[in-house]
Amino acid sequence: MLQNHVIVLQSGYAHEDANDPKAMRANCSCTLIRCRDGSNIIVDTMTAWDGEHLKSLLAGQGLQPDDIDVVVCTHGHSDHIGCNYLFQQARLHIVGSTASKHDLYTEYTGALDTHGEVLLEKTPGHTLSCASVIVHNSQFDGTTVGICGDLFERFEDIDDAQIWKAAGSEDEKQQAEQRYRMAELCQYIVPGHGTIFQLNDEMRKKLKNI
Repeated sequence: MLQNHVIVLQSGYAHEDANDPKAMRANCSCTLIRCRDGSNIIVDTMTAWDGEHLKSLLAGQGLQPDDIDVVVCTHGHSDHIGCNYLFQQARLHIVGSTASKHDLYTEYTGALDTHGEVLLEKTPGHTLSCASVIVHNSQFDGTTVGICGDLFERFEDIDDAQIWKAAGSEDEKQQAEQRYRMAELCQYIVPGHGTIFQLNDEMRKKLKNI
């Protein structure tokens, strides 16, 4: 494999509950990265009730939970970390920029693969501990993909900033800055609660001016 393959196993969603407008239904985008060095990384593992579903999604890619080498959760909210328990053979679990193995914890940013093409970077805003995975040399003509968690809620929040602000932001200024930085760096974004989308110059201009 000459490139890193970004596979969105499930696109996230977030919306009001049909029966109770004071409640909401949400689950995160869950993404598999098949690195060209042969390793497998999963980013955001959905809710604790999604274990069998996630195993089925992995099976569709010819994988089992024990084939995952690194688990990354972009932040610690329950809809992003729920199935971490499936991956006890992974060499690292990372939540935000805190890596753990058994009872050992350490700060971690940087390369997640041996080629230095898949990187973990801090992207604070939605929470102050948020991080994103940046995949260079992707299957999309060698372009860069940002797997950003709730830095971006969904495509529509580029036109309507109230979408990401209403979803909760611990630091709106930092979040706006990080959104623009990622848009400058990446050609594609996997948002926390929507489908993958491609960026263009008009979108970058809107993000710069917020």
